[in-house]
Amino acid sequence: MTDNDIAILDTPELISRRAAVFRVSALLGGAALIGSSAWITGCRTEKTAATDSEAFTNDDVAYLDEIADTILPTTSTPGAKAAKTGAFMALMVRDTYSPEDQKIFRDGMRSLDQASKDKNGGKSFMQATPDQRLALLQALDKAQFDYSVKRKAEAKKKSDEFLAEKQGGKPTPQTTEATQIVDEPPNKYFGMMKQLSLLGYFTSEIGMTQAQRYVEAPGRYDPCIDYDGKPSWAGHA
Repeated sequence: MTDNDIAILDTPELISRRAAVFRVSALLGGAALIGSSAWITGCRTEKTAATDSEAFTNDDVAYLDEIADTILPTTSTPGAKAAKTGAFMALMVRDTYSPEDQKIFRDGMRSLDQASKDKNGGKSFMQATPDQRLALLQALDKAQFDYSVKRKAEAKKKSDEFLAEKQGGKPTPQTTEATQIVDEPPNKYFGMMKQLSLLGYFTSEIGMTQAQRYVEAPGRYDPCIDYDGKPSWAGHA
């Protein structure tokens, strides 16, 4: 590892946060919270130390911090950068993502930077203003949202056609506008970045105790609490 490479090691804080994610997922039936369905198994997969080409540099982590902080900026509570979300994102990608998803994420970092240059007169993401960064990420988020809406329409259309066929004996059309939708979501890398930003922030001490309210277990059981406009209560791993 070079002097410019960040030492993303298994510190006690990061170990506890990663273990917490695994336990929560196990309680939810093993559902993956990030990326592909194989993500959560990555928490238990033995992996060799990252090579220099795989390691995230200090500049990479600073870049990821700015992406996360654009998604979760400082308001009345500290933002994602204050919670060191960039280092968390780098750790999770390096230690838990499959080689294929790591490549998507890495290529996505470059794609996002190029998109910023194309949109903002040659300015990289790090050089862009906060408003320019936000506008770029909002455009990527909208593309994914529109895709999700189309996928839901596709699923409903297929369901309706199946029920119609069963009830009326009509053959299911072979080609429809909905079924022509591509399977791969647009800007998949941004979905990874957004989800990791949220996960890293809300499992951090800042996210747990300042953005949310935290009460150590066991606490008391309240089956129904009126919403008082204050932050929600942090969950437990």
